[in-house]
Order: sequence, then C-alpha cells, then structure tokens
Amino acid sequence: MNLTKVIFLLLGTITLGIGVAGIFIPGLPTTPFLLLTAGLYARSSDVVYKKLMETSIIGTYIKNYKVYKGMSVRQKLFSIILMWTMITVSCLFFNHSDLLILILLLLGLTGTVVMGFFIPTVRINKKLTGVRGFDKENNLIL
Repeated sequence: MNLTKVIFLLLGTITLGIGVAGIFIPGLPTTPFLLLTAGLYARSSDVVYKKLMETSIIGTYIKNYKVYKGMSVRQKLFSIILMWTMITVSCLFFNHSDLLILILLLLGLTGTVVMGFFIPTVRINKKLTGVRGFDKENNLIL
C-alpha cells in the first residue's frame, strides 16, 4: 500500500469518527463527514470501502444518500429527534453558561431548518435492484 492510500485511509478513519460523533453532538454535521469517509475509503482500499458500505446503519445511510440524493421522512425525523434529545441532555445535565445554552439552541434550530427544508425529502425504495451500482442482493458493486 503506497503512502497516498495510507493517508486517505487515515483521513477516512478520522472523518468517520467525526461523522459518528456528529450523531451525538449537537451542531456537528454527520452527512458530509460520512460521505467524505466513503470517498476517502474508496480511494484507499476496496476492502475497507466495501466493509463501510456493508454496515447496517452507516452503509445504508451513505447508499441512500448517494442513490436518492436526499433523506426519507423517517431518516429526517430520526435525525431531528436524536439531535434535540442530545441538545436537551446537554442543556439539562451539564453545567453550561446561558450563552452556551443559547448557542446550542440556535444550532439545533438551524439544524432542524436545514434538515427540514434544504435537504431533499425522497421516497426510499427498499429494493435497489436495477439501480446503477447495486446487484440483486442490494450489495454495492465496486
């Protein structure tokens, strides 16, 4: 494995960590980091990229976004509910200043508006057969 591929693999792992953290940290975006992870892994190692795409949650999330160019209503609701749950937990159980609580609430409101109005809402077809890049068992073709 050459140095460029190692660097892409390392950067992909870092962006994966940031993307997963974005699920739990209010204001930290998830989708761009997961898409960047997929791109970096695709350039570094077919094996690692395939393993990422085969994971039940993250792989499905990336596949759906790549194929449909948006999120389903269910995915949006899950993301918004999880974001507001983490904001509430953060505001209630950690000793923050009023300014920090206001910033968290504004970030949550911004995330809700972006998720609700700017990210396209799409109908997700559970069967990806016939969609370019997927085989009959819904596996990603590399």
